[in-house]
Amino acid sequence: MEYFKEHIWQILIGLNYVLALSAVITILFKKINPTKTLSYIIVLLVFPFVGLIVYYLFGQEYRKSKIFNRKHVLNQSVVKQIQDELELDTKTIESVDELLEEKSKLIRLLYNSEKSKLTVKNEIELIKDGDDKMELLFKDLNNAKHHIHIEYFIIKDDTIGSRFLDILCKKAEEGVKVRMVIDDVGSAISSKMKRSLKKSGVVLHKFMPVLFSRFTGKMNYRDHRKIAIIDGKIGYVGGINISDNYVNSNNTRYWRDTHVRIVGEAVRQLQILFFTTWDFVNDGDLNISKEYFPENNCKDDVALQIAASGPDTDWSNIMESIFVAITNAEEYIHITTPYFIPNDEIVTALQVAARSNIEVKLIVPKKSDSWIAEYATNSYLEKLLEAGVEVYQYTKGFVHAKTIVVDDVFSTVGTANMDYRSFNINFEVNALVYNKPFANQLNQIFNSDLEHTTQLELSTWKKRSKRTKLIEALARLAAPLL
Repeated sequence: MEYFKEHIWQILIGLNYVLALSAVITILFKKINPTKTLSYIIVLLVFPFVGLIVYYLFGQEYRKSKIFNRKHVLNQSVVKQIQDELELDTKTIESVDELLEEKSKLIRLLYNSEKSKLTVKNEIELIKDGDDKMELLFKDLNNAKHHIHIEYFIIKDDTIGSRFLDILCKKAEEGVKVRMVIDDVGSAISSKMKRSLKKSGVVLHKFMPVLFSRFTGKMNYRDHRKIAIIDGKIGYVGGINISDNYVNSNNTRYWRDTHVRIVGEAVRQLQILFFTTWDFVNDGDLNISKEYFPENNCKDDVALQIAASGPDTDWSNIMESIFVAITNAEEYIHITTPYFIPNDEIVTALQVAARSNIEVKLIVPKKSDSWIAEYATNSYLEKLLEAGVEVYQYTKGFVHAKTIVVDDVFSTVGTANMDYRSFNINFEVNALVYNKPFANQLNQIFNSDLEHTTQLELSTWKKRSKRTKLIEALARLAAPLL
């Protein structure tokens, strides 16, 4: 015992490195991204104890493991019937191919996915800020007759959040079935509000609750989606969460964001995606009826896919769709993202596109809501500028929109940032839209945003101080971990 007391720090350090080496071997066998692998190895070996904490909180991989096996929903007869109804005939496929030309590779890439069928009978409304979204969403929620399904990364019971939750309570008391899934890390709802929700009949589940007894590994794999479905007829998806931060009338800092309201066949795909999440958080106790998939009377012809990705998908569907869109561009690529911490494939694709005389424009925030994300983003910009990418920093406030437009044909609006977490770790959802009027509308907003940006010049950008460049390099190294 005396020996143990005298040598406790040596023993603890030795134990730390035994566990660290075990973790390093595990990481090497996983064959994950080399940058991420190196980042974890450095943290584990250079920072005793802290490295182990970081690894066990953020580093464990669960993709395709049993906890994310959510095939029960997809195997139900009602869902299979809906999927069959969404199968396109040869004539329709040929007409879409003709519209998209080479962009049809995107459809073919995702079409084999059980949750990414192409739909053509849709109406889509572009929403450019939180105030407009809340006005539309609250109106639709108040008109709900049968059910409301909510799946959000952030819901807070602040001013705007309380209005939202009060509507849900009112509708549940009227007999509307209200189901909610909130991410346990992102959301913050008071105990008092939770009691009101429960008393009203709202069924609420947390996505992967983070408790000390179950803490390890669960800071990863967050539900970053923002989905609202009303009566199986109307769907919302995009970057705007339910909180005062996202509504400019209640916010001290201007917040630029993008969302879409969908009516039509694509809502069925959102519904199926929600049910897979609900099945997971509700321990598989779910039977789906046809009432959740009402007949679609939409007359508009907007081709649209719902692309989902996460640890429960075999492939990184959203990242791959972005990669294919970039590599098939012929005229221009316009990207807006709050966090630009991409993988090597996306960086190379953008560089090649710009060097091929394709117009590539990127809007990122000048001042981020995360200092580490800001410095990590900045670490990628010099190489893009050297390749001819036009980089613009948004100065009016914070730009949180996650949008891409390619060649007046392809657009995407969703929850996925252009970073490691969205591509590989979190549960995300994007609407992939193949429609020229919608692309033009999104481009108009993009050009309007450019009026509130500062364009970076390569010669000036290179003159950043060595201290700044060092911080950027460290942030870039840490970004895959956090």
